Amino acid sequence: MYKLLNFFLFCFLMFLICNNTYSQAKKTSVHDQLLQDSIYKSNKKKVLNFSMKEFDALFFEYFNRKNDSKVILTKTEFYNYTVQIATFSDRLAHLYPDQKQVAAQNKEQWLSETYEDYLQYKASQKK
Repeated sequence: MYKLLNFFLFCFLMFLICNNTYSQAKKTSVHDQLLQDSIYKSNKKKVLNFSMKEFDALFFEYFNRKNDSKVILTKTEFYNYTVQIATFSDRLAHLYPDQKQVAAQNKEQWLSETYEDYLQYKASQKK
């Protein structure tokens, strides 16, 4: 159980390191929010039942694909990864009630990721 908590904190820190953080909350477009909601509703039950092994695979697949200069994710693929990772925070909040605030912040940060920021990241990667 301690290893799971350490891994969650590691993932949270990796997210903060690997992505730019802004002092103001980013707003996603209405279309993107609808896409996120659709993905959330269709994957919620599956993701809440993920084992840590399944979550690890999803998490590392996302970062490998995000950082692969030869791959550009579609908007749906991008949000499929970020929403599923955010949804897993709900599971961690249930498993570790004393970490609910951290899990909620982590979920909020993953849901605030925008496809436009991802495309900017990919453009800067080519330089």
